[in-house]
Amino acid sequence: MITYGLKFPKEIRCTALNEAEEWYQNILVERLNRPYSPIQRSNFGQYNMAVHYLTSVLEEAKAIEKVAVYNIDHMAQINFRGKNAKDLLHRVLPADVESMKIGQCKYTLLLNEQGTVDDDLIIMKQAEDSFILVINAGHDITDEENKLCSDADNIMKYKHPDEEVFVKDISQDFVKIDVQGPFSYKLITDIFGKDCLKSKYEPSKNMAFFTFNEIIINEEVYFFSRTGYTNRWGWEIYIPLKQAIDQFKKIVSKALEYGGLLVGLGGRDENRLSAGNVGLPLMGHEYDNMHTPTNAPLFNAAIEMNKETFVGKSKLLLDIENKIDKRMVLIISEGNIVGNGVYINAKRLGTVTSSIVSPNVPKEKRLFIGSDRKNVNEENGTAAIAIAWLKYNPFKKDENGNDIATYNESTLRIKVECFREKDGQIIGKPVLGYISADGVNPATAPKPLKIIENL
Repeated sequence: MITYGLKFPKEIRCTALNEAEEWYQNILVERLNRPYSPIQRSNFGQYNMAVHYLTSVLEEAKAIEKVAVYNIDHMAQINFRGKNAKDLLHRVLPADVESMKIGQCKYTLLLNEQGTVDDDLIIMKQAEDSFILVINAGHDITDEENKLCSDADNIMKYKHPDEEVFVKDISQDFVKIDVQGPFSYKLITDIFGKDCLKSKYEPSKNMAFFTFNEIIINEEVYFFSRTGYTNRWGWEIYIPLKQAIDQFKKIVSKALEYGGLLVGLGGRDENRLSAGNVGLPLMGHEYDNMHTPTNAPLFNAAIEMNKETFVGKSKLLLDIENKIDKRMVLIISEGNIVGNGVYINAKRLGTVTSSIVSPNVPKEKRLFIGSDRKNVNEENGTAAIAIAWLKYNPFKKDENGNDIATYNESTLRIKVECFREKDGQIIGKPVLGYISADGVNPATAPKPLKIIENL
């Protein structure tokens, strides 16, 4: 039997930028006048990834206000090509692949027959017969002993015998570096020129949100994708391997010049939560084999329910027919509440799936918690941001069945108590917080680039 995923690595993998990150760590020693310490690393998708550098998670999370750079080389890029590639992907994935234009990106999910999520991904249409799937770390591995099946193998098992589809992992050809924040446009255009961020079909205009450009630079192919998992302005850049280290050093040097930082997994986790009404779900946390994505914030963006068929559709239809009313919500709290139960008036509503202490919560929103903790109430204080799956919708509905998220022209905030639990029993005192219907900070990702192009 043909398998497309990699074998489980005998040793934890390193990204192509591993040594360049050490170069950056030493740059920080000189720039910040701090003693050297090893980069804090952790296994993520069988990659030895930086959690943070010489700067703290809080410092790195704050960089998004100017420009944040991320080493995302642990994510894989899988090329599906052939005359039936579009048919297969359209049949398996819940996105409308058939209607995609060349140069367009779509966010979607890889569902299983139970309707739960095996992975979330970006699909890029490179040509009529060629698509690139950008998938999460570790989802490039097929290993029976470890019960892992790669996204490519999950998709190809639905290929018909007479279909022509070829699969190639192109991750080793490219290094993925993300640049996000208001100075992302200036940073990229200063290094690569403005043409790389122009519209493919209207070169006099800036590229649209969720489109990408395939550009030749120094006789090598680059991809600039106006996407990124922070809800802020920004791009994901796919740099050819042989040029990656030099370009990485240019990018992070410019970021430091603009007051930004290279950001590890900790700051990146905060950045996915601190903009937009509900933040952004993470595979393995909000997306898993226990929850269907019904009522998740990106459901309508990722899933086209009007399609005739896709894997898992029947289960989602059951959710809708049964009027499943679960909700994914964002909570602002006085402390980290990951794994805690969420309660309103002593009634348990659900469980916190992600939580991190953030420096990006506005003071007014921190004060609304009603906490007596000094770090919450001081001028440049912190509060925790969390996402929770709730079994019951905490919002009332209007006559059209839509959530009522405002009251007296103000965004609704619902006070909650979050408890640690053991064997179904509450432990200790509650951590105070509230459900915020408008999240932490507004999303800027889809807004016009003219707002930032002359910063």
